[in-house]
Parts: sequence; C-alpha cells; structure tokens
Amino acid sequence: MTRQPYPPAGRDDLVEELHGVSVADPYRWLEAPDDPATEEWLAAQEKLFATEMGALPERDRFKARIAELLRSGSIGAPVWRGERRLFMRRTPEQEHAVLYTVDPDGTERALLDPMALDPTGLTTLDSWQPDKEGRLLAYQVSVGGDEESSLYLMDIASGDRIEGPIDRCRYSPIAWLPGGEAFYYVRRLPATEVPEGEGQFHRRVHLHRVGTSTIEDVLIFGAGMEKTNYYGVAVSRDGRRLQISASRGTAPRNDLWVADLSASSPESPELVVVQEEVDAQTALHFGRDGLLYVFTDRDAPRARICVTDPATPQFEHWRDLIPQDPEAVLTDFAILDDLDRPVMLVGWTRHAISEISVHDLSTGERIGQVPTPGLGTIGGISERPEGGHEAWFGYTDNTTPPTIQRYDARTGETTLWAASPGAVEVPAVDTEQMTYRSADGTEVHMLVISSPGAEGPRPTILYGYGGFGLSMTPGYSASILTWVESGGSYAIAQLRGGGEQGEEWHRAGMLAHKQNVFDDLHAAAEHLIATGVTTASRLAISGGSNGGLLVGAALTQRPDLYAAVVCSAPLLDMIRYELFGLGATWNVEYGSAEKPDEFAWLHGYSPYHHVRENVSYPATLFAVFQSDTRVHPLHAWKMCAALQYAQEADRPILLRNETEVGHGARAISKTVELAADQLTFLAHHTGLTS
Repeated sequence: MTRQPYPPAGRDDLVEELHGVSVADPYRWLEAPDDPATEEWLAAQEKLFATEMGALPERDRFKARIAELLRSGSIGAPVWRGERRLFMRRTPEQEHAVLYTVDPDGTERALLDPMALDPTGLTTLDSWQPDKEGRLLAYQVSVGGDEESSLYLMDIASGDRIEGPIDRCRYSPIAWLPGGEAFYYVRRLPATEVPEGEGQFHRRVHLHRVGTSTIEDVLIFGAGMEKTNYYGVAVSRDGRRLQISASRGTAPRNDLWVADLSASSPESPELVVVQEEVDAQTALHFGRDGLLYVFTDRDAPRARICVTDPATPQFEHWRDLIPQDPEAVLTDFAILDDLDRPVMLVGWTRHAISEISVHDLSTGERIGQVPTPGLGTIGGISERPEGGHEAWFGYTDNTTPPTIQRYDARTGETTLWAASPGAVEVPAVDTEQMTYRSADGTEVHMLVISSPGAEGPRPTILYGYGGFGLSMTPGYSASILTWVESGGSYAIAQLRGGGEQGEEWHRAGMLAHKQNVFDDLHAAAEHLIATGVTTASRLAISGGSNGGLLVGAALTQRPDLYAAVVCSAPLLDMIRYELFGLGATWNVEYGSAEKPDEFAWLHGYSPYHHVRENVSYPATLFAVFQSDTRVHPLHAWKMCAALQYAQEADRPILLRNETEVGHGARAISKTVELAADQLTFLAHHTGLTS
C-alpha cells in the first residue's frame, strides 16, 4: 500500500531556555484546539486516517468478534441496605451498565439507565451512593466524556429525582449522615473565584442538608490548603465518627483526621489529627465491635492492618492485627461477625493474582482460605453494613466475564451468586507467567496469553502501564481474546511504577526513577524475542494515559525494537504537561519542569522532545479523545506532527481523533469501534492474518 502524504504542519522556530537548556517546541500552535489552523490540520488527519484504515481488510472481522465477545455483558457486586440491594448490570443489548435495585419484596427495578437519561449514549453514570437506610440515592453523571460529575438525589422507592444538579463534583465522595437528612461531599470552587486556568482544582469539603439550597451548604474543610488536594470523607455506620483525608494530587501519601460527631456538631466537627506530613497512605474503618481498624502502608510497603481504640487513633497506639506479608500485597478486607468466632477476610495479590485468607478477628491468626474460581482478579470484598456471615466479591480472569461470588463463613463455601448475563463462546487460551531481568537486574513478571499449542514467533502485542501504583491483573478482555484467537499473543508486563509488588515497586518507577519503567518494557520485548514468542518485526506495543507516555518513550528510545505502536490518550510533552488538564495533580508522580533537577528527569525522556529526523520509527497510531479533561489531546497532536515530519520509514504515523468522548467510560459501541481500529492497525503492521 502506498502511503498517503501527510497533512502540512508548520514548524515554528520556537526555542525556550529552561534551566540553561534550549528546548524546542515547533508545534506549540497545536495547543489551541479552536484555532482555524489546528481545526484544518485535524480535519486533514481525519481524512488521512480514514483513507489508510479503509484499505485494511481485517477491520470488519475484528469489529464483529469484539462486539460478539462483549455481549457477555457485565455484573457488579451488591450494595446492601437492610433487605434492599443495589447493583450494576449490563445486558448484551445495552450500551451502558444500568443501576438496579431489588426491593425488600424481591421486585427488581432499573433505577438509573444512562440511555434513558440520554438516548445519544453520551451520558455516563460516574458514581452512586445510597444513604445508610436505603431511602435516598446520591448519584453523579457526566456528558460527552467531560467527567464533570453533576450530583443529583433520587428517592429510591419512587425513582423520582428530588434534587440537583450540583455541579463541580468531579471525584467527589458522598458520606451520608444517619437518617438521610444530610451528607458530606467535595466540590470545586467556582472558576470565577480561582486564578485563571485553575478551575479543575481548589476542592472543598461541604455539608449539604437535603431540601436546602447549596448556597446554605457549610464549608467544613479545605480552605487555604494545597490547590491540587483531593479529599476523602466518610462517616461511620452509627454516624458518630467522621474521617477526612487529604492527598496532594495523586501522591502516595495522605493526611488524615477524625472527629467525634457526638461531641461536636456535623457543621463544626472538632477534627483530631491521625497523621500529618507522613509519607504513607492510611485509611480507617470503624468496626461494629467498637474498635478502629487501620489499613496502612506506614512502615509496611505491602500494607498491613492495625487495630486501636477510636479514642486513640494515632500511630503510637496502633497494634498489628494482620502484619505485612513478605511477598503478597494486602488489598482489601471485610469483617464477618455473626459467627461464634468472628473473622476478617483479607484480600491479597501475589504477583497480581488475587487470593483471600480468613483470620480470627481478635488475634489475626490465619485460620483458613476463601475458595476462589481460579487464578484471576478479585474486585473488592463487601459485607452487609449491619454485619452477618456472608461476603460478596467480584471475580474475573482472562476467559471469564465478570461474576459475583458469595462466601458463607458458616460453611466455608464459595458459590456463584451472579454471572454476566450474556452467553458467549469464549476461545480457549493458555496463560504463562514469565519472569525476566530488567537492565539493572531487577526481576520483573509478565503474563503471556496465547492460543493453546501456539508455536514459533507470532505477532504479539506487549502492553504495560507502570505508574501511580496501579496493578496489571488478569481480566476478561474482548480485544485480547480476539487478538489471541486470531493467532497472536498478548503480553502484559508488570512494570515498576505499578503496585504489583507494593509501594516500593511503585516508587521504583516514579519521579527520578521513571526510566526504570521504560527499561522494564524494553527488557520485556527483548525477552519475548529471545524466547521465541515473537520477533521485532512482529512485535507491537500498546498503552494508554500513563501507558501512552510509556509507549511514546519506548518508540523514541528503541525504534528498532518495535514494529507498531498504539498510543492512546497519552502524556508526551513532559515539559508542559502541568499546564493542561489535570497535569498539575501529577507532578508528585513525575516531577515539575519548574524545578531544575526535576526538569532534568523530564527532559531526559519526554517523548515529544526526543523525536529525531531521519529515523525509521514504528508504524504508530495515536488515539485521542477531544473531550478528555484529564490528558489534553494536544500531547498526541504535537507528537503526531513531529513524527510525521521526522519519519524516514514507509510506515504510517496516524491520528484517530474522536469527539464527544473522554478519558473514561464510554458507550459499548464506541468501545468496539476504537478496539477494532487499534487491532486492525496492529494486525496489518505485525503480519497477523486470521
């Protein structure tokens, strides 16, 4: 196929001196999405993308198979309020998951259907939280991918909306007081009250009383604090204890306070410090037994659970209940107390594979194991708020659509409680866990998924993330199954920067150590080639968001190692990333170009600044979303222009620029279209044929 000429893109002679270093930025004009020149360039890129992709033969087949596998639907764990339960479910024909309730008499009703709210499919349900009695529901929705989360209240029995919208509630927790008359929530200040360009920051904790105007909401916390702070807020089941946490951006640490609402009013809680200026993450759970349970990675990078009296919540009073494990990472816990011997269920991941252990609640002694369906991922453990002997948890693996499992502590049995509602024929796959050495000798794990009996080098997608302490765990993926069923392999590397080995693993891939993440990916690629899974000419890499930064750095550092790249919603200009979207909240992960030493880290790998002329780069597809308010699409626009200018090889550099969607949730049909385009592109450039 003869490659089409790239759309013209002017190169400005813009060079800035930063900390004594000359930094060129020839495509800064693309930072203005409404400029006519940018609009013309984007329109030309759209035409080029359509022309190039229209000539590829596999897209219809990929699209049909991905859609078929997604007809499995999905199911979420129940949230109980007495005999009422609420849960999410998506049936095969639905574009979005729907929130259902099962009334105490057993009647099931749809409470919130995003398609009923907006038949265009552009509205998403971001979060929801019933009050403690199960009468009222607070829920948040966004439109067009902007993730702005307008807050509404609903009467659950009638399904009527009774309040809202309350705007500027992005990432807001909801903490109901007993009785459903009031709740704490987090809201940004109006843009008119903050400096220009800081409208996404400056959050505050408020108390809202149902039936009153937000003008009457009481400011509880956050005034005068760091502008990029995120706040957590929770109220104990009995309504007596309030906890508030504060994290600077996405920092892996938080400050934490508690208040006794029986000794001070909800409008003016007397907050007591649990921890401040401590380099650790801590969360509290006020138990039904009157004790305070502390989940923390303080002095325990793989996490531990401590216990204390709520009257003495500070560190010096903590007593280990579940100590740190030397290998597994502690992720979750639940308490079952309607038993002769109350227990704590403790969730772990061991090299990203989930397990649940059973412990005596008073001593922490390990007394058993919760049976799980296989080697996969457990999505949280929940119990009834009033206590009991049952727990529910989500489960998925590479060939199992989401299920909800029920554990009965009286019998020690786990049973299937609810399965994804669609019946699909899932292809058989083999999953191998590989171990390899990175450039500095660090041992890294990787899952490689292939068809049974696959032999010889084959087209392979290597996927990674490596940031923010997020773990890459097994899960049902229509895209992965479609690729593997077609004869390819799919590798998922557990890179440093993630959370697979705990907080130390995360910190080994952040700030000054970010290059470790890229080295881990290169080493994974070399291992796949050395072990005969693939060859450089058949190897693709894929990543999104922070993973887009990963593959952007990889293609500039080792263009010889990869045949093709899919780079989605990426960060790529690491000198100016703080100026756009939520970038200022991530300098705790990456560093700030305003500081000389941190600028040196960022400039050392910033993909946009390492594009060189007359280099044979891999075939690259940038996939970005015009309504993305987390990572501005300008990163991909600028990098695409730079690569198109510099590319020496006859391998295309393409831009897929999608409107009216954002960084997060989207309708299933849009998911199918995006995945089909990505697989089609990678298949063509790695030689995969059905």
